Amino acid sequence: MLTPFCDDGTIDYYALESLTEHYLNAGAKGLFANCLSSEMFELSEAERLSLTASVVQLAGGRVPVVATGTFGGPVAGQAEFVKRIYDTGVEAVILITSLICGEHDTDEVFNDKVEELLYLTPSVPVGFYECPVPFKRVLSAVQLGRFVSTGRVIYHKDTSLDIAQVKAKLASAQHQGFGLYDAYMGHAVASLQAGSAGLSCIQGNFFPELIVWLCENYNNPALTAEVAALQEFLVMHMDVMHDVYPFAAKYALQQQGMEISTFTRRQVGNFSLAHAKGIEALYADYHQLRSMIGL
Repeated sequence: MLTPFCDDGTIDYYALESLTEHYLNAGAKGLFANCLSSEMFELSEAERLSLTASVVQLAGGRVPVVATGTFGGPVAGQAEFVKRIYDTGVEAVILITSLICGEHDTDEVFNDKVEELLYLTPSVPVGFYECPVPFKRVLSAVQLGRFVSTGRVIYHKDTSLDIAQVKAKLASAQHQGFGLYDAYMGHAVASLQAGSAGLSCIQGNFFPELIVWLCENYNNPALTAEVAALQEFLVMHMDVMHDVYPFAAKYALQQQGMEISTFTRRQVGNFSLAHAKGIEALYADYHQLRSMIGL
């Protein structure tokens, strides 16, 4: 999810309600609040809790909500915030793999700290997010399988960008209630066909209904051409959606009629006329694609 802000930089809870309904009306099966797209590193601790609690309330049990609960520091302190986020009513608390331990720490150190965190947060369902900030720590298939086998891990947002790794993780992490959600749309169809539970991608902030359609129809033999066209569309426009993000996503939603400010707290660079024209071209192709697939 994005976090809407007012032009003065405060969280716009009115726009948050509209945005939440936008995702749900598009058919989203779950919401990830307080994530990188939400500008979580630019939120205060109180805002992270308030934002997450608001999304849980707005979702009203219609879909599960997950939210990030680790922001660095000693494991004991991280565990306390995990419990506070869980108390907002989320389905699971997401652990940022790059914030469990240092960039140059070994996998063994990481594994030990995850086990400590799980011990200190008994009964809290958790998930992993291989967030690229402050650096990217990608879990191995063996690591993921080890943690999923505990029964505590129900979600994994994969950013390996490697379909072979995704397949290895799916093979290793076999446990009822667990789902892997791919962030990389370059191989979205292949990932779903391999057994991913869904997609968790920034493209869902531009046109969630397309991502929903793909998750529902990726294996439909009657729609092979349409699925291929959507996959090609996602690859073709990937750079446009990643540039000056999340400003670009807010601008795109604004152009589609949503009352949302383009204000971002993250320093993401200048949004130029060229960027605006790229968004216009994106949505021209988007409308053609919608017609082709019958949305």
